[in-house]
Amino acid sequence: MTYPISGSPAPPEAVTPLVRGLAVLRALSEADGRQRVADLVRGTGLARATVDRLLGTLAFLGYVRLQGGDAILTPRLMELGNGYLASSRIPDLLGPLADDLADDLDESVSLAVPDRDGVRFVYQATRRRAMPLAFRIGDLVPAEMGAPGPLFAIDWGDEDWAGWRSRREADPGDVALRAAPGGGSGSAASFEQRTAAARRDGWSLDDQLIEPGLVAVAVPVYDMARRCVCAVGVVSHTGRHSAAFLREAMPPRLRRTAAAMEKLLHAEPAGAATSARADEAEREPSMPRTDQAKREPSMPRTDQAKREPGPEFVESLARGLTVITAFERGGAEMSLAAVAEATGLARATARRSLITLTHLGYVTSEGRLFRLTPRVLDLGFAHLSGLTLPEITQPHLASLAEQVHDSASMAILAGDDIQYVARVPTVRIMSVNITLGTRFPAYATSMGRVLLAGLPDAERAAYLERVTLKPLAPHTITSPARLGEVLDRADRDGFALVEDELEEGLRSISVPVRDRTGTVVSAVNVSMHVRRRTMEQTLDTVLPALRAAAARIESDFWVAGRYAAIPVA
Repeated sequence: MTYPISGSPAPPEAVTPLVRGLAVLRALSEADGRQRVADLVRGTGLARATVDRLLGTLAFLGYVRLQGGDAILTPRLMELGNGYLASSRIPDLLGPLADDLADDLDESVSLAVPDRDGVRFVYQATRRRAMPLAFRIGDLVPAEMGAPGPLFAIDWGDEDWAGWRSRREADPGDVALRAAPGGGSGSAASFEQRTAAARRDGWSLDDQLIEPGLVAVAVPVYDMARRCVCAVGVVSHTGRHSAAFLREAMPPRLRRTAAAMEKLLHAEPAGAATSARADEAEREPSMPRTDQAKREPSMPRTDQAKREPGPEFVESLARGLTVITAFERGGAEMSLAAVAEATGLARATARRSLITLTHLGYVTSEGRLFRLTPRVLDLGFAHLSGLTLPEITQPHLASLAEQVHDSASMAILAGDDIQYVARVPTVRIMSVNITLGTRFPAYATSMGRVLLAGLPDAERAAYLERVTLKPLAPHTITSPARLGEVLDRADRDGFALVEDELEEGLRSISVPVRDRTGTVVSAVNVSMHVRRRTMEQTLDTVLPALRAAAARIESDFWVAGRYAAIPVA
């Protein structure tokens, strides 16, 4: 598939580098987040030198990683989608009500928004089952293939229907909409009838249209102007409920939830709500002083980029992307003056960026106010929201191992053990042989002690009371009281160091990785033979590098986990 720079002639004020940079990001997104640079050149039709400059700028901003001949999207790119989701207020304001409904029904509940002639999922409250039912946040499916689509199509005009028919004729198999798994045949032919039924009934049913066995029912949620801003739906499968059951039982429950959602939307001013949540999102979690000082900023803003642009840095691309992220704090709708103030850009520069983003469909305007559209989620959000913490961590471990020339790993607590979930080994004649999934007793490892130190006091006390401390090496701690003191120190200092306790001759140093609330969810370490360097050298050279790597992991994890549920293993 090729990626044209734009589908229609750009206005004279459009910022060409911004148009091109977004084309590169879309191409990478359609390639599941990774593509050869040479293929990007062919796909976008841009010159190799232009693509190299754009990728270099995106790499400087932290949105792309260049590895060999590949360009790879990074979790930091999700800042753009977070800007839309925060400004829309839907996940923050309505998500808790979706969670309550999912708990009440013991079924998955979704929130979806209209996006051109498609449906974009922006929130999921899923149930833990052998066959989980969920789309990734940001997934786009054809309007005719789900329950929310007919609800949104009620408001379509002739031009919208004509665009939908053109899309169906050009792509009858929905190849371009990759989130659609190729559902029920004949769904397009019945779409107009389903829309008419939705207008009459006030709800819509998906009877195995998206996928065999999947059934769903949805109702609309309106703003004060009676515009359908989203749809709330219950998703199940035929092994649990029939479509007939959902049709009879769910609309009343959904209508009550929708009414509660509308009450929230009508009661809370958009700007105030978004601003308050953005302020909360930017507050630091409760962290030890040693780690708090090491946290890096989420991305270089325009004023930072100006200080060291380099000859190949495309400043106009960076400025345009900063405009998108400004909406996370600025609110659902922003004036030109507000965008200029939030980004630190001149009004003329902000205006050109907004014109460009509007031309490309990422921004829409009404009067003098601008707002982001769900199309921003096309920029890699769905793919990146499917990453796990170990996948986010792996490139940072690779950089750390290259820097210190020793193995680097990540582990989580698994009962009273640690379990390795990510690892980059070093190549040596004598090295530590550990594979993913390996488990060790937590008490005898540096990662285990960091993880135990991060437990609530009651859980840590219960662990110390029940654990049997067996000697595994000459210096293994076997006294619960002594281990408790070591855990207190690890909690206070923000790191743990173990030598000759798991195995003679092995030294390991670890630091915690925390989620957005400050809870320790995993640990990262560097392990080495004791003859590799002295204890002082380990503390002076390895520990700072380890802390910096953990800060980068946390920064990516926090961005990715703002609206997506990122598994820690």
